[in-house]
Amino acid sequence: MKRKVTQQQKSYNKWIWRRKLFAVLLLGFCFGTLVLMMHSQYSRIMTLTPRLVQRPKIAFLFIARNRLSLEIVWDAFFHGGENKFSIFVHSRPGFLFNKATTRSVHFLNRQVNDSIQVDWGEASMIEAERRLLKHALEDPYNERFVFLSDSCIPLYNFSCTYDYIMSTSTSFVDSFADTKEGRYNPKMDPVIPVHNWRKGSQWVVLTRKHAEVVVKDSTVFPRFQQYCKRRSLPEFWRDHPLPTDASKEHNCIPDEHYVQTLLAQEGLEGEITRRSLTHSAWDLSSSKDHERRGWHPVTYKFSDATPMLIQSIKDIDNIYYETEYRREWCSSKGKPSPCFLFARKFTRPAAFRLLNMSVLGPFNEATSKSSLCKKAIHDLPQLELEAESLKDIMGLSETNPNLLNDVLLM
Repeated sequence: MKRKVTQQQKSYNKWIWRRKLFAVLLLGFCFGTLVLMMHSQYSRIMTLTPRLVQRPKIAFLFIARNRLSLEIVWDAFFHGGENKFSIFVHSRPGFLFNKATTRSVHFLNRQVNDSIQVDWGEASMIEAERRLLKHALEDPYNERFVFLSDSCIPLYNFSCTYDYIMSTSTSFVDSFADTKEGRYNPKMDPVIPVHNWRKGSQWVVLTRKHAEVVVKDSTVFPRFQQYCKRRSLPEFWRDHPLPTDASKEHNCIPDEHYVQTLLAQEGLEGEITRRSLTHSAWDLSSSKDHERRGWHPVTYKFSDATPMLIQSIKDIDNIYYETEYRREWCSSKGKPSPCFLFARKFTRPAAFRLLNMSVLGPFNEATSKSSLCKKAIHDLPQLELEAESLKDIMGLSETNPNLLNDVLLM
């Protein structure tokens, strides 16, 4: 009798175990089916919903004294380029881009929070550039980094500019061998040997790789701080000791040598297009002081701002470098193209006049040698800058109409 009860108990336990196993399997099957259904539904939704793919961005890095006087020109330029650019501005310490200091939403709060006082011809200029790059590199989508001054204007609309810059994997760095005596300081050797010494424009366009090289540099920059200094000028003698013999000073302008020399030092010259995308006109006869000639580019005023001027810059398709006996022919996507996308130095009235005339737009198929930009791309929005709006924009007093006339005739 006892043995019969034990056998019944075993049968009952086996039945309970099978029931539990069946329940677990059924639960697992239901859960798996639910997961598959949810995944299928999610895939269907994702298929029907267009994906917002983040395209690589261009970081526009402005170096300004205070506010950007040509912000309205740039505001028109950035129109329609959303999600494909970012903006960073280095201005004097403490200056803020808020609703009281800028009329463009693109520049609101775009100042870097660790700006320094920048002096022309000093290493503080390249320190400002390094800080701009540091902030811009925090955005992983920034793939190109364009340096611009507060007197720069765009020559084409955003679409053309974006396509031109992103069409190549190289940086655009105006760089050539500097053979002029007095710029290279032998004390830089052996850290910076003379065969790596380069010169060029500070207005470069860097790839992300090269921007990281500049920010991480801890070798070349300290040498520039110590040994690359501009020659003393009379207006600066109150801040520096009077030189015993100015002719023996090394006239080194850090921002004209730093990036070029650093990339040469790192063996990266094969990864750059050796020209700038920013046009500057150096008029060697504009200064009465022989020692000062060629130190600063021409400043274009209202009367200079004509369609002919802009077209003459757009028509430049090659650059000649005397020290290397080298002519750089400009191209994009393997085809001949204009050399410049930006130009400087333009006054506020000059830039507004060009914008009002719709001169700043895409390549003109009738006159340009490049087919990079098609006619389907729209011009920059035209701003109707009548006399009254000019008064408002420039902050001119209505009680002094002669002041407005004086500005327009600059």
